[in-house]
Amino acid sequence: MIRKRKKKASREVYTLGQHIHMSAHKARRVIDQIRGHSYEKTLLILELMPYRACYPIFKLVYSAAANANHNKGFNEANLVISKAEVNEGTTVKKSKPRARGRSFPIKRSTCHITIVLKDISFYEEPPRYLISLKKRGWINKTKYTDLTCYDIYRSRRLWDKK
Repeated sequence: MIRKRKKKASREVYTLGQHIHMSAHKARRVIDQIRGHSYEKTLLILELMPYRACYPIFKLVYSAAANANHNKGFNEANLVISKAEVNEGTTVKKSKPRARGRSFPIKRSTCHITIVLKDISFYEEPPRYLISLKKRGWINKTKYTDLTCYDIYRSRRLWDKK
């Protein structure tokens, strides 16, 4: 018997930038500032920070938001950076000629940056009074924006707000 697994609709979109010519330590300094902020606030922070690492991170955040909008149809106003991490990549090793025919090693470090954006509109809970009214049977809630109030004695609809 073959069982099919149901795939959960993912509410996250990620972008991965590999082999960025920058040390992981310098990129982490910027990533720590933007983790947990909204998409719009993140773009503002990255534009105003004076570090060289801001530009590639800015491009990755912008790309992740474009992926979210194009592939999943998410609204950019509801996106939040849920996860941002920097890992060390390969080190490019070169040699520079020096005096008396010697060579001097040059190590150019790289890093891999991962940005994950989460759509928070799916995770918002309705207000408490709506939950209590729904438990009592006063409100039939199909979506967060649609409210229908029923008369519990006559079993008919009183009002409908959309």
